Amino acid sequence: MGKAVALITGASRGIGRGIALTLARQGYDIAGLATRPDPNNTETGLYAVKNEAEQSGITFLPLAGDIADLDAHQRIVDETVDCFGRIDILVNNAGVAPLKRKDLLECEPESYDRVMNINLRGPYFFTQQAARQMIKQVGDDTPSYMPRVVFISSISSRVISVNRAEYCVSKAGLSMTAQCFAVALAPYGINVYDLQPGITATDMTSAVKEKYDNLISEGLTLTKRWGTPEDVGKAVLSLAEGHFDYSTGAVIEIGGGLSIPRL
Repeated sequence: MGKAVALITGASRGIGRGIALTLARQGYDIAGLATRPDPNNTETGLYAVKNEAEQSGITFLPLAGDIADLDAHQRIVDETVDCFGRIDILVNNAGVAPLKRKDLLECEPESYDRVMNINLRGPYFFTQQAARQMIKQVGDDTPSYMPRVVFISSISSRVISVNRAEYCVSKAGLSMTAQCFAVALAPYGINVYDLQPGITATDMTSAVKEKYDNLISEGLTLTKRWGTPEDVGKAVLSLAEGHFDYSTGAVIEIGGGLSIPRL
């Protein structure tokens, strides 16, 4: 068994994939969750991530489930514990953008509800379930690894885009959720962190690539490049390795300096 077990939601692509592969290369076992994983598809999706991750000699457990489906949460936790015996790191990464970017004044309830259910309501209640398991582990006489929870929110929790306001509101709520869990879990020695990626090259941002290519070249970010899923993966690895154990509740931007106010 690997050095610790990481349960990662939204692990089939984008930032989740980057986190899973980064941790796998350093010896972490992975439970990767995706909404509709296809075992017959080993070229893309969750099973492609599994195949690549297991080249590092770790175990990768593919899990199927919609994070917005609260009834599936206990099963996902149980399947992970049945396989590995524990959950050491929870990475709340699963998230979606609006199906269509619309001005705030044109936002429709259906889009709002979909984004909230996946980006905020789902992770809020899923963390409840995972945290209960983590607390049991801490209750062992000699826990081999102190559990940690990582929320992948977004710089959009603080930086407004009026053409996807529901996304910004969901991420602002997720950031506050991280703070609440940091307080609630501190008595058990379980640290909680809020990672806030900026402009990151994923499927979600591919439709606006030209726009942000131009903005980055014009100085939107201090570091003049797109962020990558691997940038976020390295940050999660640092937290997993205990490099920020005296920083529970920390909000860490991974945005190339995007949010620094300038004149």
